[in-house]
Amino acid sequence: MRFGTPLLFGLWVLLFWELLVVGFEVPKVLMPAPSVVWASLIDGAPALRGDFVQTVLHSVLIGLGLGCGLGFVVGVLIDRSGFLQRGLLPVASLASTVPLVGVAPIMVMWFGFDWHSKAAVVVVMTFFPMLVNTLAGLAATGHMERDLMRSYGASYWRTLFSLRIPVAMPFVFNALKINSTLALIGAIVAEFFGSPVAGLGFRISTEAARLNMGLVWAAIAVAAVAGSALYVLIEWIERRLTFWHPSIRMG
Repeated sequence: MRFGTPLLFGLWVLLFWELLVVGFEVPKVLMPAPSVVWASLIDGAPALRGDFVQTVLHSVLIGLGLGCGLGFVVGVLIDRSGFLQRGLLPVASLASTVPLVGVAPIMVMWFGFDWHSKAAVVVVMTFFPMLVNTLAGLAATGHMERDLMRSYGASYWRTLFSLRIPVAMPFVFNALKINSTLALIGAIVAEFFGSPVAGLGFRISTEAARLNMGLVWAAIAVAAVAGSALYVLIEWIERRLTFWHPSIRMG
């Protein structure tokens, strides 16, 4: 029932989309019907498969892993050091405000036109949300729990791994879910500024210039499904690892 209602609603949306576009004879350039998009998806499957590998498996997953991992590690270091918290956190906050359209061309110049530059953009986009959520999660531990660990003679690192990081896990997974969508957006937009002959962003921009809107919407559909699948996977892992949290138990 949890997935049945959204799927049924989505099917009704596609049905009404098809009926309205066909009934009002909307030009394909403005809005192709779902049947046209599906036909373009089947015909362009080999190219879209390569685009998926280039964008999702390379740029998104590698950039997401590096950005979130770096944000988590830096968050732990900042929490440990007051000097880093006063010095590095404002710099990271400033870097997060740099617009994507300004970062992407620079990364293309630094790392080339292949997926490495897009992964670098994803790292920049996902670093700060993970950093902030990690700090918030580490600070969520209550004073009573910390005092109890100190009464047992636990060191800082034992307290960190046995108490504070487990408590911070809901915050970390919240950042992962946010970053899963940011990473896909960042990688696709970055491909607009320079890409080899593969990538979902490359496919959208080139086919839009050719007015092949069926394939454009097919590429958008692949990106949407990939982003949704990544989000669901992260949520599934969260429910398995943070089953003790009230929000998971009540859900």
